[in-house]
Amino acid sequence: MIQNSYQNMLKLPELKRKILITLALLFVYRVGVHVPTPGIDGAALESFFASASGTLFSMFNMFSGGALERLSIFALGIMPYISASIILELMTVVVPYLEQLKKEGDAGRKKKTQLTRYGTVVLSAIQGFGIAVGLESMTSPAGIPIVPYPGWGFRLITIITLTAGTAFIMWLGEQITERGIGNGISLIIFAGIVANMPSAGIKMGRLLSTGEMGLFSTIILVVLMVAVIAAIIFMELAQRRIPVHYAKRVVGRKMYGGQTSHLPLKINTAGVIPPIFASSIIMFPTTLAQFINLPMMQTVAGMFSPGTIWYYLLYIGFIVFFCFFYTAVQFNPEDVAENMKKNGGYIPGIRPGKRTAEYIDKVLTRITVGGAAYVSVVCVIPTVLMNKFNVPFYFGGTALLIVVGVAIDTISQIESHLITSNYDGFLGRSGNKRIKSRS
Repeated sequence: MIQNSYQNMLKLPELKRKILITLALLFVYRVGVHVPTPGIDGAALESFFASASGTLFSMFNMFSGGALERLSIFALGIMPYISASIILELMTVVVPYLEQLKKEGDAGRKKKTQLTRYGTVVLSAIQGFGIAVGLESMTSPAGIPIVPYPGWGFRLITIITLTAGTAFIMWLGEQITERGIGNGISLIIFAGIVANMPSAGIKMGRLLSTGEMGLFSTIILVVLMVAVIAAIIFMELAQRRIPVHYAKRVVGRKMYGGQTSHLPLKINTAGVIPPIFASSIIMFPTTLAQFINLPMMQTVAGMFSPGTIWYYLLYIGFIVFFCFFYTAVQFNPEDVAENMKKNGGYIPGIRPGKRTAEYIDKVLTRITVGGAAYVSVVCVIPTVLMNKFNVPFYFGGTALLIVVGVAIDTISQIESHLITSNYDGFLGRSGNKRIKSRS
């Protein structure tokens, strides 16, 4: 069945073109990860990151796809773009101009995208300067300076290189979204995590062979990973379906309506956005703090490093916040209720209009509580256990949630293209019927 699905993909020229474009752009991104920034002693930097494994650097390196440990031109990754998006969305609540852009449709969206790009460049320049200054004062465990020739020349080159690298990644993500398949920004993070999983597996094998990890611990870890992946798939596909009836209407000589449908509300409406946003917010100040050689900044960075209670509390808090915030941005109960009313739809026992909007909002709030709890548990509990077993971050809950969530979203988009063209999807006819019944 899956073999037939792949053959069907190749029969659709448009879908085939989208997939090839996506793969080509992701390949360009992976090549750029290995292009080093000028003025860095690569061996000294590698030694430094080897000694800093298991800290915040490891998580930041995971999101950058391994670019940070090489300090490549893509070392900042896509995080400045995500941070700029967060700031702009938060400012929408308090800035009337941004609120008006939200109501202007496609034109307003293009203006917001442009503002996000400007914000990305500014944040990248700030982070690039902080990293450049920090690197000048850092040495490898053997005492070899990471920057052989420090000064403003190195700082300017680093700022320009890292800012240009992030801007190029941002462009790649936008091109994947517009011309390829799936969400470009999520796929770039997905590609970075997946590309480094083999090396993480080799590290696990080395820990097992040297006796640092026991066989029993390894079995528990594998079982836990399988359980987490199964839970993620189940919860990402789970929905709360609100029944909707449509009254009969006579238009001209034809009668419309008289049907029963449902309004699907996903348990996790925000998807993988909350953990990505939460990680971005935590990593931005703490990464700068670790590059600034001041005792107070080092203390702050240590408090919010993975494995500490403050890190987990802050991480969970941000996940819960962004689950509700992003759901509110993506789904407006008042608009849904108004559209239902215009089309003659109503929820049994609920008056159309304002009461319907209040009911939908109430249901959405309840399931978002469950969704936020699920995302928090998946992201935090496995990571705590990973730290206990000294396992790479690539096997933590956050990485698994992003990988599985992005994979499900991308496969769903491919399914939509196949079903629209009357081809069997990856799940076949019966699987497609199940998907339709849940959507």
